[in-house]
Amino acid sequence: MSIEKSLYEAPQGLSALAEEEPDIEIEIEDPESVNIKMGDVEIEIDPDAEDGENFNQNLVEVMEDADLQQLAGDLTEDIDNDLASRKDWEKMYKDGITLLGLKFEERTEPWNGACGVFHPMITEAVVRFQSDTIMETFPAKGPARTQIIGKETPEKKEAAIRVQDDMNYQLTEKMPEYRLEHEKMLWNLPSAGSAFKKIYFDPSLDRQVAVFIPAEDVILPYGASDIETCSRITHRMRKNKNELLKLMNAGFYAETDLEDEPDTFLNEIQQKKDKETGFSASFDDRYELYEIHADLDLPGFEDEDEDGEPTGIALPYVVTMLRGTEEIIAIRRNWKEDDELKLKRQHFVHYQYIPGYGSYGFGLFHLIGGYAKSATSIMRQLVDAGTLSNLPGGLKARGLRIRGDDTPIAPGEFRDVDLGAGNIRDNILPLPYKEPSVVLSGLMDKIVEEGRRFAATSDMKVADMSNQAPVGTTLAILERTLKVMSAVQARTHYTMKQELQLLAAIIRDYTDPDYTYEPEEGRASAKKSDYSMVEVIPVSDPNAATLSQRVVQYQAVIQLAQMAPQIYNLPVLHRQMLDVLGIKHADKLVPLEEDQKPTDPVTENMNALKGKPLKAFIYQDHESHIKVHQSAMTDPIVQQLIGQNPQAPVIMAAMQSHIAEHVGYAYRQKIEIALGVALPNPEDEMPEDMEKEISRLMAEAAPQVLAQSKAMVAQQQAQQNAQDPILQLQMQELQIKQKEVALKEKKLMADAAAKADELEIQKQKIESTEKIAGMNATLKDLQAKQALQARQEESGAKLGLDLAHKRALLQQPKKTEK
Repeated sequence: MSIEKSLYEAPQGLSALAEEEPDIEIEIEDPESVNIKMGDVEIEIDPDAEDGENFNQNLVEVMEDADLQQLAGDLTEDIDNDLASRKDWEKMYKDGITLLGLKFEERTEPWNGACGVFHPMITEAVVRFQSDTIMETFPAKGPARTQIIGKETPEKKEAAIRVQDDMNYQLTEKMPEYRLEHEKMLWNLPSAGSAFKKIYFDPSLDRQVAVFIPAEDVILPYGASDIETCSRITHRMRKNKNELLKLMNAGFYAETDLEDEPDTFLNEIQQKKDKETGFSASFDDRYELYEIHADLDLPGFEDEDEDGEPTGIALPYVVTMLRGTEEIIAIRRNWKEDDELKLKRQHFVHYQYIPGYGSYGFGLFHLIGGYAKSATSIMRQLVDAGTLSNLPGGLKARGLRIRGDDTPIAPGEFRDVDLGAGNIRDNILPLPYKEPSVVLSGLMDKIVEEGRRFAATSDMKVADMSNQAPVGTTLAILERTLKVMSAVQARTHYTMKQELQLLAAIIRDYTDPDYTYEPEEGRASAKKSDYSMVEVIPVSDPNAATLSQRVVQYQAVIQLAQMAPQIYNLPVLHRQMLDVLGIKHADKLVPLEEDQKPTDPVTENMNALKGKPLKAFIYQDHESHIKVHQSAMTDPIVQQLIGQNPQAPVIMAAMQSHIAEHVGYAYRQKIEIALGVALPNPEDEMPEDMEKEISRLMAEAAPQVLAQSKAMVAQQQAQQNAQDPILQLQMQELQIKQKEVALKEKKLMADAAAKADELEIQKQKIESTEKIAGMNATLKDLQAKQALQARQEESGAKLGLDLAHKRALLQQPKKTEK
């Protein structure tokens, strides 16, 4: 016996204990099991021991019998209460089935053989709805299409194509019962007002299924508004013994003893359906089961908080119980294992014709059941009145006897009569039967018209429409006539979207994640990751209930496009019109730019000559493409051939537009080179801040690109001039002229310099003269000042002498007196 090294090592998280308790005891009691002891810690490894609790296991195998019996009793009581709450609904449903007139009624009242026909008002509406809706929701190509989630990328486009092809392959080939189940649903939906589908993975078929469930087999509790939020959904199922044994053997149901002859449970609605369709419902060898999708607080599996304490919150489970024995054979969790919120997984979708007050919708039985019953009664009266008028009865005298028998007299037949006395007319008294009433017939027509109008099944009167009526007027009348039906179709589209998404989720979950996409011959397949990139939706259009309505809508758009074709994408418009009409190979009839693949420039030239659309791609060598396209456009042979083509303006316009597209991409590449970084994809949306920053950087790079372009053009011009002899002669002449001009300029410059020198000398002379004159003026002023000063001094001296003399004269008389 060999023991792996890992068995001697301490388990993860016990390394600290191993350091404190280094002694490890290993006890091998069985060669197939090992017991490891480290102090107070003991680990037993037993390969035969069962694994821990499996999330998807059948909890019946681990729950106590007493708990199962208590649960079965509670659920049975709840289901009985749910059935009792909808008794009146079931009665109305049952009475409505009779109004369909699927079976001729043999009447004995008021006489044997009285009229027993039903007016086909409801049946007509049901058949028309089923026929119209199946063509809208399930065309030949399949019922599913895809739309991309988030930003559109080439990877997502390819994934969308793969998912669409794979879904349609699954629904049309792998699930052959899907179309039949869908048509059954479309028959029951308008009549009953509600129809259900159940989507799940069937282990016996190893694939997904979507089965139709009539409204009477889906039991909803009183007060429920919809199946998404109601606390309990009960599906009444019927399976034969072999089907149950298969599921038990697969481990889906717990094994139990099945009775040889199960109890027969026939509800009144099913019995009525069987009677109307000519089947006998006296015995049914199938077992009846209740599959209850309910929120339960199971003992031993309580919801716990972070501290491990029960919260008392009921969790979603699926409980399957045999009716009659009330034995539970399966209990499974109904939430995803990794869902922390433990939200209920939805397996049902509810189609509603007209949403009503409660959980079930209103159908034609509810809406026009009274009209149909009245029309049936009046029709029978009219037929019976006609019968009595055509084959009247009456009284005859006792003595009057017709030889033979009393059978009616055939046309052209004469019989012998034994006449007692008097005339034959006096011995026979016909009863006064009247012809069918015209008033009664008009009343029936009025009731039928009102019923059909209310059910939105009346045809639009073509006689009321003018041949010259605008498309918009026709569309308005169609919208008015089909408004109710358009709303019903929109509800059907929405519910079918939910159904397809549930199917897509099952297909995704059961697809190998490591699968490499390699489509098989004759079909397409998808990766598991593809289903996460796209959303699966129905092909039907919720905005248009019928093909004629969609065609008229597109005709209105085409009329608008004729007034301003430059603002419309006409190829896309015509392509969509062909798709609506169901024309095969529409992509070949009207190719689009999106359908084009990258090609070389010569192939693009060939496509342009053929009138095919052209498309440039951002990663192409745009300079090379531009050169090839310009060369082709200037080629004389090509120009001559194109000139003879009546579509020459269109071809040239397409080529110029394509070249302009390449020019734009080439300029973008130059900007990227100038910036030194790659710009975001032009098809992606940019945040406002990023757009402003990129615009600023582009504004800085644009002058650099402009300078480079100018230098390149100048260089190219110079090269062309160097190669042209005429231009060379012209350049030489230009150079000679330039030299002459240069000499003239030099002479003019010398003359100008001499004149400047002369002017400078004259200026200097003038300045010197002005300077000398200024000096002379200054000298004269100085001399004048000196002379004035001398005169002032001389005057002062003279004045002093005079004063002295006067002073002396004054002093002399005084001396004389002494």
